[in-house]
Amino acid sequence: MRQLILSTAAALAIGAAFAAPATAEMELSFYTGWQTLPHSRISGDLPNGGGSYDELVGWDGKSLQMPPYYGARVTWWRSETLGFGVEYTHAKAYAPDDVQNKLGFSRLEFSDGHNILTANVMKRWPDQWNNITPYVGAGIGIAFPHVDADHNSGSKTYGFQMTGPAVRLTAGASYPINDRFSVFGEYQFTYSSNEGEFEDGGTFKTDLKTNALNIGISLNF
Repeated sequence: MRQLILSTAAALAIGAAFAAPATAEMELSFYTGWQTLPHSRISGDLPNGGGSYDELVGWDGKSLQMPPYYGARVTWWRSETLGFGVEYTHAKAYAPDDVQNKLGFSRLEFSDGHNILTANVMKRWPDQWNNITPYVGAGIGIAFPHVDADHNSGSKTYGFQMTGPAVRLTAGASYPINDRFSVFGEYQFTYSSNEGEFEDGGTFKTDLKTNALNIGISLNF
């Protein structure tokens, strides 16, 4: 599974690279911020023949706790206004205690990353207001969360799974510090459709949506 994830990431990166000419401006961005998740349903079969389930979950992002919420993207700007790139986000999703207890879990979370990898298209409007550059972006890719689930039946699930498709929407603005570095703030939304497995015969299906306010720094070269 890890090899499949790496192969998919490499394919996205290569595709984005071929979309840009050798003379394109390249921008490398890193960010962190505050990430939340609205309610969604989780359904499937409990491990060890525990029966089917379908529950509404008020997921918790815990973006300020370890491991942290963060992301990185690389954008190749084909022109002053149009760019293509690749982006990775390490978000998190924790099921609350009441849902865990009802379903017989002592732990049910995607805490070492509800990981999202997308190939992006970006649009910017340089130097609109006192050197501020607004931008928007959209991406499509995959979700590969680290599933961490302990069930009272003895089932323990711990590892990465490729769970389904993902999309990303971004809107923000950047401000140059100097010729090489700029700071930015943005709103970002992700959606992923996730289907995976618990050890000992269990399954899960859930659509996860994240809302995030990001701050970060970019290097341009």
